[in-house]
Amino acid sequence: MRMMNNANEDKSKKLSSSPRVSSLLLVFFFCWSFRHFQRNNIGFQFHICNTTIQSRYFLSDHNGYVCNALSVNSQSRCCPQTSQRFSCHGCNVLSRCCNSYEYCVSCCLNPVHTSKEQVMKLKIAKPSTARTYASVFEYCAGRCRHSSESVVHENAYLSDFHHCFSLPSNSSRTDTILLETRLNGINVVVGRQGESCDLACKSRGQSCVPNKLSVLNHCDIIQKYMSCKGACLASVGSDQPPEVVHDAPKHMNPGSCLYSQTQFILSCDDSHQHTRRLCPCA
Repeated sequence: MRMMNNANEDKSKKLSSSPRVSSLLLVFFFCWSFRHFQRNNIGFQFHICNTTIQSRYFLSDHNGYVCNALSVNSQSRCCPQTSQRFSCHGCNVLSRCCNSYEYCVSCCLNPVHTSKEQVMKLKIAKPSTARTYASVFEYCAGRCRHSSESVVHENAYLSDFHHCFSLPSNSSRTDTILLETRLNGINVVVGRQGESCDLACKSRGQSCVPNKLSVLNHCDIIQKYMSCKGACLASVGSDQPPEVVHDAPKHMNPGSCLYSQTQFILSCDDSHQHTRRLCPCA
């Protein structure tokens, strides 16, 4: 009788311990599987995209993709990689201005158009509260929305390209001395209203020197010869750099000076009826 009781006790112990063994085996298998997954997926990360939020229909993510808002990945917030990347649709690549905010950001993110090294050195806000940009996307998203150049294009040139992403200034005072040395032997002349540099130089018995126009195309240099009371603003056109005359229509920002964002198109023979050009003569 005692032997039967011992046998029953042993059997009950085995039955009661079997769930524990099963649980331990499951825990061991789970831990092994997880560690195996980790070893085979080293560096695997789930990235969340930064995106524009200005439009309900389209957006651009920080990778430079533009897509329909409905096609965005609900978890990552990224556009599909089958979307257009670094698209400049609706943009004037020369002036770096676009008629769409989302495409402005996408075009701006292209390393060919925007240097990360330059952007990361730029300051945001006034010197007292300034900080640098955290990313090229932060620069492009802010620049395309608030660019002062878009005002010049919209008002002075009546353009539909309201979103611009060029760097905020082409002038640095530390470079002014170096620029001025390149003007040795050059007679810098302020032309009459509506007069081309060819005519301005010819009236003084000299000729316009085309390859020196790019040297004059800097705010510090322009402001040395012109008052520029309305500030120095980026613009487009081959008739740069000029000063907008004071009796020009208000929408043209009278008194302001303009520099070109596309120096290779500068020309000696172009003019504008409401500006006075700064000319290199010799």
